[in-house]
Amino acid sequence: MTLKIEVTDDRDTCFALRHTVFVEEQGVPIEEEIDQLDKVATHILATADGVPTGAARIVFDAETAKIGRVCVLPKGRGTGMGVALIQKGVEIARAKPGVTKVKLGAQIHALGFYEKLGFQAYGPVYDDAGIDHRDMVLELA
Repeated sequence: MTLKIEVTDDRDTCFALRHTVFVEEQGVPIEEEIDQLDKVATHILATADGVPTGAARIVFDAETAKIGRVCVLPKGRGTGMGVALIQKGVEIARAKPGVTKVKLGAQIHALGFYEKLGFQAYGPVYDDAGIDHRDMVLELA
């Protein structure tokens, strides 16, 4: 499998992947999936052998880069695509002048995944679109 992760202007493909994972698979209300932040976000697309299979977005706010809407289709899970998406997001954040930390809201079942990538959980568990989440942060050196 040839994996490619890159910044994209093809938001429609990212939205379609997110719809499949979040709306169809996880039951997130469709009206909560796409929001105003998508207009200002940096979108990342992952392809496996040229086929769109995963996506994420980064929203910059002063010294913070927030990675969100991370999704991988079932056929891409367990291949390292999720790790590559997060690593690309962190790489993009590091390249942005003034950014000192990367944050994300992790679904509870994914806390261990993000911890292995250097993120630390903080704060209480909260509901986001009917799914328990917890905030996580990675301080950039």
